[in-house]
Amino acid sequence: MNKNDLKLVLGLLVFSVFMIWLIVITKNTDQKTAKVYFENDLVLTIPLSQESKSTHKVNGFNGEVVIEVDNDKIRVVQEKSPLHLCSKQGWIKETYETIVCLPNKVVIEIEAADDVDAVIK
Repeated sequence: MNKNDLKLVLGLLVFSVFMIWLIVITKNTDQKTAKVYFENDLVLTIPLSQESKSTHKVNGFNGEVVIEVDNDKIRVVQEKSPLHLCSKQGWIKETYETIVCLPNKVVIEIEAADDVDAVIK
């Protein structure tokens, strides 16, 4: 291995570390919001970047649904349904996760600020 090979390896290493750092920085700055739907109508939009714990109430089909937001996560705390399936689903924090509360007809989805999969021209 000569000097030019060593320069190439070091350059690729520095470039790789920079690219990984850039990806990590841009991934952590996504502003996520939770959208709460009742019978396919948007009833509440909650930013997940809140510092303190907060609770929100939404009217569902069987009664009131209590939603808790804490540390970029969201869950259903309390609801009126026969088996309490909504509150058993637990915390969600990623855009591919969804809470579906069929007895109350409430759906909670997480969306990123720039949630674009593809652009077609």
